Amino acid sequence: MGLPELLLLAVGLAMDAFAVSVCKGLSTGRLTPKEYLACGIWFGGFQGLMPLIGYLVGENFEKYISMIAPWVAFALLSLIGGNMIREALSPEEEVSPGFDIRTMFMMAVATSIDALAVGITFVALPVTVFAASNMTNVIFAVAVISVITFFISMLGVGIGSVFGDRYKTGAEIMGGIILILIGIRTLVTYLISRGV
Repeated sequence: MGLPELLLLAVGLAMDAFAVSVCKGLSTGRLTPKEYLACGIWFGGFQGLMPLIGYLVGENFEKYISMIAPWVAFALLSLIGGNMIREALSPEEEVSPGFDIRTMFMMAVATSIDALAVGITFVALPVTVFAASNMTNVIFAVAVISVITFFISMLGVGIGSVFGDRYKTGAEIMGGIILILIGIRTLVTYLISRGV
């Protein structure tokens, strides 16, 4: 896998994080630079960490990881999405902006779980950007994936924020539905690939 393929892969992996970031911006409204950075760091960090873990785990556990990853992503995204819908429909109260460590951790894991499998493919389909060791190329690939996701997530939360003030309740419901649909898509894609 060369640099052009790596860049396309990084953008593709960042799309779930982008969708979730848009939802975060929609449900939050006006954002501070700290919240932009929080989305970028959490999503970019996990999107880079997961392929590295996948690569280190290697071929021996590929079968088991690919079996549970879609279920974990489905469960986490459905839980977060359902909670967003519940909060949108509940009476007005002091609403947490949703950038707490627990929420961001769950979202970052849920949106980057497919990157774990990508890391495993680095074992079978090595990254060859430099004439260097496999590990050097994997670290470069992880950095590229992380940086691209960082910026795409910040863009997503900004886009969501522009529309959030006017359509807050509807946006939270839509955001929750989007998260649930991403989880369902992950699970259905997995089941179809298994011929279920």
